[in-house]
Amino acid sequence: MVKELLIILISSSLVSNVVLSQFLGLCPFLGVSKKTETAAGMGTAVIFVITLASAVAGAIYKFILLPFNLTYLRTIVFILVIAALVQFVEMFLKKFMKSLYQALGVYLPLITTNCAVLGVALTNVQKNYGILTGIVNGFATALGFTIAIVILAGIREKLEYNDIPESFKGMPIVLVTAGLMAIAFCGFSGLL
Repeated sequence: MVKELLIILISSSLVSNVVLSQFLGLCPFLGVSKKTETAAGMGTAVIFVITLASAVAGAIYKFILLPFNLTYLRTIVFILVIAALVQFVEMFLKKFMKSLYQALGVYLPLITTNCAVLGVALTNVQKNYGILTGIVNGFATALGFTIAIVILAGIREKLEYNDIPESFKGMPIVLVTAGLMAIAFCGFSGLL
């Protein structure tokens, strides 16, 4: 069991990185990755939301949707769970971490529509993960998202001091950088 969870942890965070190999969650990945502090804050919020969403969605699926043969409602139910968790995170940050709340801006409520969060919940169901395995998969996926966004933010901070051709300034160089990161993360595929 521990070996299986370790394989899921490595696979979901590095090998099958949600952003760099599955291309889910690109909106906050590209939008919030200008500063490492903001990227780390977004990563932490995503870790919290995806891990809790995996736990709650897995429990609802196993104990309510499956027994009552309501599995066709899973997408709607998962979206409602995610929306409620994001509202909780938003209220918490607004009350206790105002600077991070303001730095994340519009991207914090966008976690609700972040396809990576819903993608993890649906992946857990499709792969028939139990609740514990689903939580580990959710945490690992969110950890992979955080690793990718913090690395991109660090690179973007360094790119500000470089002489970049005019046609590559702004989003083009960010997309090139993300593409190179995706190629680099392909190197992890040899781990498993």
